[in-house]
Amino acid sequence: MSMKHPIIVVTGSSGAGTTTVRHTFEAIFWREKVNAAIIEGDSYHRYTREEISALITDAENRGERGISHFGPEANLFEELENLFRTYGESGSGQRRHYLHSVEEAARRGLKVGSFTPWEDLPPDTDCLFYEGLHGAVVTDKVNTCRHADLLIGVAPITNLEWIQKIHRDTRTRGYSMEAVQDTILRRMHDYVHYIVPQFTHTHINFQRVPMVDTSNPFIARDIPTADESMVIIRFRDPRGVDFPYLLRMIHDSFMSRANTIVVPGGKLDLAMQLIITPLIWKLMERRRQWV
Repeated sequence: MSMKHPIIVVTGSSGAGTTTVRHTFEAIFWREKVNAAIIEGDSYHRYTREEISALITDAENRGERGISHFGPEANLFEELENLFRTYGESGSGQRRHYLHSVEEAARRGLKVGSFTPWEDLPPDTDCLFYEGLHGAVVTDKVNTCRHADLLIGVAPITNLEWIQKIHRDTRTRGYSMEAVQDTILRRMHDYVHYIVPQFTHTHINFQRVPMVDTSNPFIARDIPTADESMVIIRFRDPRGVDFPYLLRMIHDSFMSRANTIVVPGGKLDLAMQLIITPLIWKLMERRRQWV
């Protein structure tokens, strides 16, 4: 943990809503005039999209399970931990970008699914903000958690996560249902070993639970909306959390356990603003005392 150069992490699996959460953080940073160095988790993949596809095909041709973006073989875990350590100590480090879209790639004259060159982080930032798959990953070689000051987990229940993936991959990427099922199965080992355990280490978890039947995600006609969901917010340490204030401010919220508040899905942004803004104030105040 670093008092002088704070590190804020949002970690969660694909389709978990980490991007929505990132937008909430960006809104808080803008409002509170916090200058954050933003790190995209995908930029710490080890391979380009073409390279990983070729590796998966080769493995499957040999009758083996291909690697997945959830596991260590496909990611630069040690480099990510090194970035956290370096930034925490000195406020510096390097980043690159993974090019998701045709527009992004064309603008930079590179291929979709490739990386931009490594570059230095901007100088004099107030904090590092990571959003991606592995911000709280722990293995026998790596522990990114020990460098983070605020760890947020974002995890839908598994069936909802699958529905989101199925819809994205079949409707916008043109994959067959069988291909998406194969991907889910190929990723499962790494999901269980490298994604799920992170939510034990996070300080606060936001878990979206649909209030409609998702028992067979492979036949769901549409993705449950925010208004058809509740969000379970669990605090690892509830001391100091003003639950009566949150219950007053968030209509139709309730406590399900002593460390857990449940809010309507449409109120997620409000809940995050109320919960996270004071935590960022504290980090910035601590930073000012050190500078």
